[in-house]
Amino acid sequence: MKSGLRQDLIWRLEAVGFGGFIAFMRLLGVERASALGGWLLRTLGPRTGTQKTVMRNLRIAFPDMPPEERAQLALDQWEQTGRAFAETAVMDKLVAEGRIEVAGRERLDAIRDSGRPVIFVGGHFANIETLAATIVRIGVPCQITYRAANNPYVDAQIRAARARYGVRLFAPKGGEGARELLDGLARGESVALMNDQKFSEGPEVEFFGQPVNAAPGPSRLALRFGTVLQPLSTERLPGVRFRVTAYEPIELERTVDRPADIARGVQAITRFIEDRVRERPVDWFWVHKRWPDRVYAALKADEL
Repeated sequence: MKSGLRQDLIWRLEAVGFGGFIAFMRLLGVERASALGGWLLRTLGPRTGTQKTVMRNLRIAFPDMPPEERAQLALDQWEQTGRAFAETAVMDKLVAEGRIEVAGRERLDAIRDSGRPVIFVGGHFANIETLAATIVRIGVPCQITYRAANNPYVDAQIRAARARYGVRLFAPKGGEGARELLDGLARGESVALMNDQKFSEGPEVEFFGQPVNAAPGPSRLALRFGTVLQPLSTERLPGVRFRVTAYEPIELERTVDRPADIARGVQAITRFIEDRVRERPVDWFWVHKRWPDRVYAALKADEL
């Protein structure tokens, strides 16, 4: 079998399994699906190699936290991650059942009514699908960007699941994707971007007292289109409910030194995310490597 056909067969088999998972979660309903997802990752997550990343991240962010408290936080965040993954399959039901409340809604209403775009910024907290669902439900024209799944058949299923609650996704790739993004902003469509994952380029800013590189794109777009960065975040409430909050917009300083203006914007976004992590550490997505390798290498071996 040729390599291309073999890969396609693997993708199709993966898609069948993923489709079965989606169907089963939908059969369970919102609360049981969320509980099952949480139990699975709370049970299996600590046994994976990713547990080391989680513990390293917690050690960097909270060096003074007692070890037993960090261990409990690691366990609890696995449950949160599992719940969020399972809830993706039933997000349309979650939205329809009114399980998302909005704080600062007047800011989102004003954006919708103004006809002018903003750059929504945020991080991977609780269940990030609640952010996209809220933007769409309130009626703000917005390009919801995301990273496409490697498996095109699974990616199609993910897009279909999100379309059930009104989200049309846009995965920019290369120059053509960037042009589409700019064209959308020129039409008055806002853009939503996640800003808390590892970025190999861009300005170096501070996150929990350590250096990180963070994406300059949101700040560049805000400066180019003369608009604001609009921070959003979400927190998990009891009973598979969520609170999405629209915070005070970040107004970027515009000087003759554009790189410095961008760097200040990147730091402001990063500080916003750090503040949210400190408020609700269990809600953050601790399983990805956020800091550069040299920060991890500086940890003592017996503290990993």
